[in-house]
Amino acid sequence: MTIDVIVREVGMRDGLQSIPDIMPTETKKAWCSAEAAAGMPEIEVSSFVPPKLLPQLADAGEVVAHALTIPGLTVAALIPNVKGAERGIATKVHKLNYVMSVSEGHNMSNVRRTTAQSMEDFRRVVDLARAAGPGRPKIVGCLATAFGCTIEGKVDEARVTRFAAEYVEAGADEIVVADTVGYGNPAAVQRVFKAVIATVGKLPVAAHFHDTRGLGLANVHAALEAGVRAFDASLGGFGGCPYAPGATGNIVMEDLVFLCESMGLRTGVDLAKLVAVRDIVQRALPNLVMYGNLAKAGLPKNFTPLGRAA
Repeated sequence: MTIDVIVREVGMRDGLQSIPDIMPTETKKAWCSAEAAAGMPEIEVSSFVPPKLLPQLADAGEVVAHALTIPGLTVAALIPNVKGAERGIATKVHKLNYVMSVSEGHNMSNVRRTTAQSMEDFRRVVDLARAAGPGRPKIVGCLATAFGCTIEGKVDEARVTRFAAEYVEAGADEIVVADTVGYGNPAAVQRVFKAVIATVGKLPVAAHFHDTRGLGLANVHAALEAGVRAFDASLGGFGGCPYAPGATGNIVMEDLVFLCESMGLRTGVDLAKLVAVRDIVQRALPNLVMYGNLAKAGLPKNFTPLGRAA
């Protein structure tokens, strides 16, 4: 089936990294398998960061190994630096998502480097991946805090396009523009994504939104109008940046899929099966607050998914 919009699950990394209760590795595997069976085409399953910093993700290698056994699933992992890239490349993961903040202050808080140092590190990551030869992972350049920052406030939009251009020059295979702390609005989203798409040419550009102030899905619609066709989201909408005070959860994956499908944009995801995956997460983390309007209200009467006419 043709897919019009690619949705990518990030809850297993971006969601779990802020949860103090450790989810068992076997539950993570079950979550990954169930969501892939629901038609999820890509999942960011973990992060190759030092276990002492994020004990929740200490089992990254084992979770990636399991995910790679699932036919048709694109398996991604986040990396903060070259050491993370070395670990990721060794696992044969399909994608490595390298994160740099557009905000200088947030980048120092998050990875303890200037943006210039992060970009130099990214070039080393690309060289390392290319040296791995055929079957190497794609290297994705992620621009965090692209619409604002809890440390610095407003972020200059020109920095977003400048860093996107630097990522391209350094050899990125894809760009992700992220509203890490929910400062974006539809007008800004349209401006920034149109500028980034014009800057990077044919390179894929994806969006990562948080719903901090209730504008997450409105921003998705604005990004769709700007030409974006790939979006990150989290099952149940939980998660957030542990180094960004006040940041709340990602946009809800179930609601994102429903938005796309209701507009006739095919995602390839079975909504009923996707909502059922919430039970796996909830059983393992009973105190976790999960969000989502679709999960509460259900599908509308006579709703026909997958962009097909009734």
